[in-house]
Amino acid sequence: MKLNIKQMNYDEAKQISKWIYKEPYSIYSMDGSDNCIGELLNETYFSASDEENHLIGYYCFGESAQVPVGNQFGAYECKDITDIGLGINPNLCGQGLGLKFFISGLDYARNNLSAKRFRLTVATFNKRAIKVYQKAGFKKLNSFERITETGKTDFWVMILC
Repeated sequence: MKLNIKQMNYDEAKQISKWIYKEPYSIYSMDGSDNCIGELLNETYFSASDEENHLIGYYCFGESAQVPVGNQFGAYECKDITDIGLGINPNLCGQGLGLKFFISGLDYARNNLSAKRFRLTVATFNKRAIKVYQKAGFKKLNSFERITETGKTDFWVMILC
């Protein structure tokens, strides 16, 4: 998979902000709001398009890739590590693109952002993603839970070993 990865632009952010994921992945859906678009344009988000310029997904790095409540549990104390987050177009999920897409993001961060070590946070119900991350060499470091009005979600923090 040859991807064109670049700084997110407004049109891409607007498109991604309207992506809706099916259950149980709906926690990754966005609401299309100006706040959501603004987050995607904060310079830590990068779009990924194929050779025909179809938007495949996005990556985010640093604090944007963290689940904020994880700070209460010390999940992100180590600062000399690059956090990575990502999203694939919901229409492409479950088609076996995950590992190649993920590795493309890691390579981009190594080559363009001087990243050396990586950490990610993933909801424990997201078994597909965990399998991809483990294939890429990530291991569980610790875990925490986020409690909201809609319920409890457990998260793993994983690092590349």
